Amino acid sequence: MPSSKNYKRDYKQEGKYQATEEQKKKRASRNAARREAIKDGKVRKGDGKDIDHKNGNARDNSKGNLRVQSASANRSFPRNKKAGKK
Repeated sequence: MPSSKNYKRDYKQEGKYQATEEQKKKRASRNAARREAIKDGKVRKGDGKDIDHKNGNARDNSKGNLRVQSASANRSFPRNKKAGKK
């Protein structure tokens, strides 16, 4: 969601960030967690589910740290009772 009406994304800058070694390793780890969940039958392609890392560390793929969540819940921010951000 753009922060202002005239906001323009800088795709070149985003590409540089996503190409860093740290981001590549995090992405590979998230993909590995997803593949493992598919093998275990917890998720399927196109089911609208995400694999959530409970502690927020994308590199920690221990079984106790992973859970299946809807994509909307996993990609949102925690909200208070009035639907504002916590």
